[in-house]
Amino acid sequence: MIRGMTGFGGVQLQWKKVKLVVEAKSLNHRYFDIAFYLPGGFGSLESKIQQIAQKHIERGRVTVSVKVTQKPSQDIVLNKEVIQKYLRYVKDLAREFHLENDLRLSDVIRLPGAVETRESFLDPEAVWPALEKSLQRAFQGLDQMRQREGRSLASDIGDKLKQMIQQMKKIKTRSKVVLQAKRKELTVEEFGAFQKGCDVNEEMSRLEHYIQEARALLKSGASAGKKIDFIAQEMQRETNTIGSKLQDKIVVGAVVALKSKIEKIREQGQNIE
Repeated sequence: MIRGMTGFGGVQLQWKKVKLVVEAKSLNHRYFDIAFYLPGGFGSLESKIQQIAQKHIERGRVTVSVKVTQKPSQDIVLNKEVIQKYLRYVKDLAREFHLENDLRLSDVIRLPGAVETRESFLDPEAVWPALEKSLQRAFQGLDQMRQREGRSLASDIGDKLKQMIQQMKKIKTRSKVVLQAKRKELTVEEFGAFQKGCDVNEEMSRLEHYIQEARALLKSGASAGKKIDFIAQEMQRETNTIGSKLQDKIVVGAVVALKSKIEKIREQGQNIE
């Protein structure tokens, strides 16, 4: 069954004391295109993430987002070398200017540079095994959504193909009526020329073939969007020829209806992978 190109999958990941949200989104696009929104330092994982994405998606604009929602607690570092320098300066000042050294611990830790807080570094290679599994799950969720969209698109296009067949039956029936009427009005030679000029059997046969091809594509599991777009173009070309050959009010109405259905099929084809 065909697949759509719109999908979303999200997973929450906890790795040690770190919490992350992993999301994969896809939208319509003529080709495969991917964008990354990753934490700082995670750029080295882009090629690995792209390989996972391409196993699930052939065509579409893909966005992969990894957000850190809870980081490890910050480390508090006591800078002893800085404190020792402060204390030496305080002693020197007290001795030189005969001052009382009343420096307390609470004063020391407030001195600039005495105490620092440092964020724990998140190693992307260490996180990768857990992140890879979460990405697979996110893309599986995205796949399921694209499959549901594909079923909906296949149903809609299938209905349009049925409606095309009804219009084609109308054209076939009307062409016989037109020929019968012209046979009575024209000479044998004139009628022969008219019949040859308005013969649409070849175009109708091709339209029927394209309808069968489109139905086969809707049932296939392959990427079908570009093929359906091509088939719709060919359908439009044959329909235009039918309209130019058979200048009849009823036929023209059926041709307009055909072109409308074909255009909608082509639009839906742009939503198919």
